[in-house]
Order: sequence, then C-alpha cells, then structure tokens
Amino acid sequence: MAPIGKLYGHPRRQTTIAILSAAAIGGFEIESLPFEFGVTNKTPEFVEKFPLGKVPAFEDNEGFKLTEGAVIARYVSSLAPESGLLGRNTKETTLVDQWVHFAEYELILHTNFMWAGIFFKSLPGYNAEQHEFHQQRATHSLRFLEDYLTTRASGLLVNDSITLADIFVATGALRAGETICGISEREQTYPHVFAHYAKVSSDERFKVVFERANPTFVEKPLAFQAE
Repeated sequence: MAPIGKLYGHPRRQTTIAILSAAAIGGFEIESLPFEFGVTNKTPEFVEKFPLGKVPAFEDNEGFKLTEGAVIARYVSSLAPESGLLGRNTKETTLVDQWVHFAEYELILHTNFMWAGIFFKSLPGYNAEQHEFHQQRATHSLRFLEDYLTTRASGLLVNDSITLADIFVATGALRAGETICGISEREQTYPHVFAHYAKVSSDERFKVVFERANPTFVEKPLAFQAE
C-alpha cells in the first residue's frame, strides 16, 4: 500500500508514536521522514509548508497539511471509522477526546518537562522548584489514572478495544516510566497504569512503533540535582 502522506516528527515523541500507531490500526502507511529538531523544521522547504515550524507536521498526497499532534492523530483515525479508534458513538468519542487531552496536558506535558530538564538538560533555568511542581502534577494524574483503571474490567479506558485514548495515555505512561516511575512505582504504586501500557504497547498491529521509541525505564525516579 502506498503511503497516504508524510509525517515530520521524532520517533520518540509521544504524538509521533500515537499518529503512526493510529495509522497502523487503520491499515494505512505514513512515510515517516528523517527528522532532526531545530534543523529539519527550520529549512526553507519546511517553513514554506509549515510557517510556525512546529512538529509533528503532516502532509497528505493531495497537499493537505496539518500540525498539532492530537489533531493529526484524530484525522488519521477518522480515515478508518470501522477501527473504533474514535469510539463507537457520540459519548465514547467524547470520552476518547477527554482522555487524549488528559494524556497531553496532565501526563505528557509534565513528564516531558522533567525529561528535558534532567535527562537532556535542555531547559535553561530548570530548577528544583519547577521539578517539584511538574512531579506533583504528574503524580496526582497518575494516581487518578490508577484509580480509574482499577474499575475497568477490560483494562482499557473507553470500551473493550483499543482507542486513540489508550494510545495517547500509553505514551504518557512511557515517559513516566522514563522519569518519575521507577521499579517500585511501576510494580506497586501504579500497577494498573503500567499493565495498561504493556497491553497497548504490545499490540501486534503497532508494537513496532513503540519499540522504535526505544523506551528505557528507570530503576528509581529521576531526581533534580543542582549543579
């Protein structure tokens, strides 16, 4: 099958994982182009197509362009309505949107700040106060997610099949496992969260996308250390 379009985005970025996973479930192929942040998205060719320089960015074979990761993932999901990625009815679709936003703003946002601030040291001025804020917000959200998943017999968020909500939340858990969730947290504090992650990320239809992200879970939570 010929690709339906091109995607600019780093393979470890959560929204890239979600977009490519949704495409795989829908039976589509998207050409994932080589990408270097701060280089690829500043080339004249890229900026001409996407003036804000934001990634991920998508262009289909007819020249239709989109930015914003969740928007691209929703669009790709909508191309295969029979997949159930966006839910089976209006209420389920709304729940999918709710969980996608939760993943973006309550998990991914805060764990990415910690990842960039501590692991990559790419946030000038990142300090202990900021770290504590992001850690508290992410921890609060993980507790909420853990409590919710204990009520789900299917182990999934919306119904008994994987939706876009599950994919986005799993990418959030991935980054949590690389930052604030060590072995103890994964096995004892948030066992349902990481059982959900394992269930989603091992789905045969798209597990290669998660594997390509090369997640490295920490033994102990990353701690801020002043230099």
